[in-house]
Amino acid sequence: MKANVYTIEGKVAKTLDLPETIFGAEWNPDLVSQVLYSQASNRRAGTAHTKDRSDVTGSHKKPWNQKGSGRARHGSAQSPLWKGGGVTFGPRNDKNYKKVIPRVMKAKALYSLLSAKLKDGKLLFVETLSAPDGKTKSADAIMKNLATIEGFKTICYKKPNNIYATVKKGDVMEKRAFRNLAYMTLHNMDDLNPLDIANSRYLVIANPEETIAYLSSKIK
Repeated sequence: MKANVYTIEGKVAKTLDLPETIFGAEWNPDLVSQVLYSQASNRRAGTAHTKDRSDVTGSHKKPWNQKGSGRARHGSAQSPLWKGGGVTFGPRNDKNYKKVIPRVMKAKALYSLLSAKLKDGKLLFVETLSAPDGKTKSADAIMKNLATIEGFKTICYKKPNNIYATVKKGDVMEKRAFRNLAYMTLHNMDDLNPLDIANSRYLVIANPEETIAYLSSKIK
């Protein structure tokens, strides 16, 4: 399996041999769904919090006698039936949303998504996303050059989550240049994960040889 690697000018630089285990994996919807659900759950802040009837401030004295008043019976003003009372089955910040997925399952889900992106023509390999001056203007020019590549005409569309890109660790100037592009998310190659790939339309991988070597080590 071969793929073209492009320069930041949008020209073919070389051809890259892609491992079948990573970019030729079969689509496994059940596994991918399970991993995406677990990752989304692990990212939950869990800060939403409501008070139940035991947390509401105020007297817990019975408002009136059980019988004889002609009104409905009530035991406390903190009841969820009362205005200002507790909330029934509301979100609590003491709930644990963390889910554990085995490392091999995560890797296989990642391979499945990478293979799907490649098959759909939404995966682009570039030599580098070099922007030495760290300017957004330079980053925008690079993306416009990449938009000239066949099949990637809409890569610069200004829509959230249009592009997820990876660079090697330590590329500070690249991150500074691309962080103001609203349609693009850029992270280190070791942050490549199924959830971000699934949420993005295009995947751009810089320094593909190093990235493939890293991906190959994930399942060993």
